[in-house]
Amino acid sequence: MLLIKNATLINENRTYRASVLVGGDRIMDIYEGENLPEANEVIDASGLWLLPGVIDDQVHFREPGLTHKADIHSESRAAAAGGVTSFMEMPNTMPLTVTLEALEDKYRLGEEKSVVNYSFYMGATNSNLDELKKVDPAGVCGVKVFMGSSTGNMLVDDVETLSRIFAEIPMLIATHCEDEATILKNKEYYKTLHGDNLPVGFHPLIRDAEACYRSSSFAVELARKYNARLHVLHLSTAREMALFDNTVPLREKRITGEVCVHHLWFSDQDYATFGNRIKWNPAIKSSADRAALIQAVNDDRLDVIATDHAPHLLREKEGNCLKAASGGPLVQYSLVAMLRLAQQGLFTPETVVRKMCHAPADLYRIRHRGYIRKGYYADLVLVNPSAEWQIDPATIESRCGWSPFEGATFHHRVEKTWVNGRLVYADGTVNDSVRGQRLLFDSF
Repeated sequence: MLLIKNATLINENRTYRASVLVGGDRIMDIYEGENLPEANEVIDASGLWLLPGVIDDQVHFREPGLTHKADIHSESRAAAAGGVTSFMEMPNTMPLTVTLEALEDKYRLGEEKSVVNYSFYMGATNSNLDELKKVDPAGVCGVKVFMGSSTGNMLVDDVETLSRIFAEIPMLIATHCEDEATILKNKEYYKTLHGDNLPVGFHPLIRDAEACYRSSSFAVELARKYNARLHVLHLSTAREMALFDNTVPLREKRITGEVCVHHLWFSDQDYATFGNRIKWNPAIKSSADRAALIQAVNDDRLDVIATDHAPHLLREKEGNCLKAASGGPLVQYSLVAMLRLAQQGLFTPETVVRKMCHAPADLYRIRHRGYIRKGYYADLVLVNPSAEWQIDPATIESRCGWSPFEGATFHHRVEKTWVNGRLVYADGTVNDSVRGQRLLFDSF
């Protein structure tokens, strides 16, 4: 038995002093008084925060096929170091995860290599609807549909196919929404005016708010028409916020939205400083868009905060905005970044925990995770709220070896992370003997 005593729990919209008893892979009980049970291991967490493990519903860990920049082992280590105890990984690997065989190959890799819990999306194409129908919703987080950004053979642009996916797939449909025609039109416009060597400041002009809204509004239209379970990923514009509802509880919503840490942290004013290091798809947009996203988190139109962790080597981030790779590593520092924004008054710590831990568990109906509750899996994070530190590049776990947060000052530090009751990260060291579990899901 492990007893974590005298911690400050931030859980279920409460902040309170309590102790947590862990036995095996589960939380045995929570104690708010001084009468504590015996345990063979005791950690005095006085002055520290105890949180549920973060659940990141959108990461790219690059395996198979792109392991020169990341793989499941390296990026799950980064997750553990950042207090992320479960992840859901995207299908745009090599080969693409668009068959059941490729999907199960990934699950075997997760079982073999991941130090935290894992799930993998099945990817949709214009021609694999029959494969999508074979997916078991109890063991797979969802179907990923690229509705705008072309990624290999994964741009689903056939309207009849999209309609059938929304009509016939009973599980969660997660979408990347940017309208490809609008993007191509904008690209040609700016190339005509300024030539091919466009700096990164043109990226949010090419992948603009109109491209996002055209695609996301179409996804919402389809979801409403067919009563599908739609989750729109990495929303980035003020205009899109009108598509989402905050009048019903999360577990009753059929249409939900995610925002990523980088869209809450940066604005287009930061391109001059960070350049291609903050080039993502969808693009980081204006300060007004950032403010609208922050407001939508606080008023519950946006349901989940995630990362879209997508590591590239720095040499792949070189060049103009038409050539530099889009994406960057975030999973190791997502929690501390959000707690930094909370310290600045943009959110409360309770909101951060709700959007990064509770809401993904509720939205995806993940079994027995996302909360500090008796009987739930002991996915826990111990945070020092009184640290002041900056990233040491030598401590970056992601294989790509850099972070867009280098140079930022943080005031919270992840001290320990438990996955299924096992200590996977402590004081700067990852325990490579730990392996996570496959996430399981209840039906909608």
